[in-house]
Amino acid sequence: MITKRTIIIVGVLGSLAAWLAAAATSGVRPVRVVATPAAPIDLRGAALTAEIERLHERLKPNVAPEHGRNLFQFAQRRAAVAASAAPVPVSDVAAPTPAAPVEPPFKLIGIAEDNGTRTAILSSSSQLLMVREGDNVSTYRVTGISADTIELTAAADGTVLRLALK
Repeated sequence: MITKRTIIIVGVLGSLAAWLAAAATSGVRPVRVVATPAAPIDLRGAALTAEIERLHERLKPNVAPEHGRNLFQFAQRRAAVAASAAPVPVSDVAAPTPAAPVEPPFKLIGIAEDNGTRTAILSSSSQLLMVREGDNVSTYRVTGISADTIELTAAADGTVLRLALK
């Protein structure tokens, strides 16, 4: 009986020792690669990256620009070119076009009224002005203030400049 017990104890202790030895070693196991399908958001990100790269390539010109034409002028028609080559009688010459209107130096930004006296608030490029009827502003004189407009008369030639609230 002692022999039987000894064999069982040795067997159990041997298997326990083998189990502990196996747990203590690192044991290199081959890694199984599992292919997972790409998420839809990743596919959209890849498409966006490809589009960005394509647009960056379009920004880099590979051909030198041609400077043979004026980009700010429409092309003339052939009939107009042929007509301009023919001599024009003096009576058909058009009168010179008037100059473009000059932008006013002031902008009306408000009108205030206190006891029947109106005050216009003007804005220039460098300051804010509060004027009443009869005041001089730069080269202008305030000749009238209504509920939504102001009249300025130029001192040099008497031209009237009307500014309205917007």
